[in-house]
Amino acid sequence: MSNRTLTRLRRTIVVLALAVTAMAVLMVAGAVRNDVTIGRDEGRATADVLSVTPVFAAISFITPDGVTHSPKLGVLYPTGLSAGQRIDVEYSLADPDLVRVAGRNAGLALLPAGSLVVLAWGVAGGLLLVLRRVAGPGSGARHSGTGPSGGSGRTDPR
Repeated sequence: MSNRTLTRLRRTIVVLALAVTAMAVLMVAGAVRNDVTIGRDEGRATADVLSVTPVFAAISFITPDGVTHSPKLGVLYPTGLSAGQRIDVEYSLADPDLVRVAGRNAGLALLPAGSLVVLAWGVAGGLLLVLRRVAGPGSGARHSGTGPSGGSGRTDPR
C-alpha cells in the first residue's frame, strides 16, 4: 500500500471518529435544550404508554384544557417503560409534543453518548494500529537523505 493511500485511510478514520464524537455531543446538547424548553414553561400530566420499542415509547395524555396529545416523536427518556403503564410526564406548555418522563433529564443521555464516543475511538485506534503494522517499520518517518550512505540533505518529496 502506498504512503499516500495509508495517509488518506488514517485521515478518513480520524475524521469518522471525530464525526461520531460531534454527533454524540449534539445528542447531549439536544437533550439539554429540550429539558430547558420544558423547564421554562412546564406542564404536568398522567400519560398512558401505548407502545414501546427499545428507543421509542408512544404515549397519550390529556392537558388541563381537555386536549388529548400523542406526540409523534414519543416521550423523551423512555427506558424501562412498558405498554399499558400509566406514567407522570412533564411537557412544554408552548409545545405539548415535547414530553419527558417526570423526574428524568438529559443526564440519561450521557451514558449512551459517552459509550458511543469510547467505541468510535476504540475502533479508530485499533484500525490505526493495524494500518501502522501494514505500513511496516519506519514508514511514518521521512528520510532526510543524509544517512551513512551520504546524500544531498534534501527531504524526500513524498
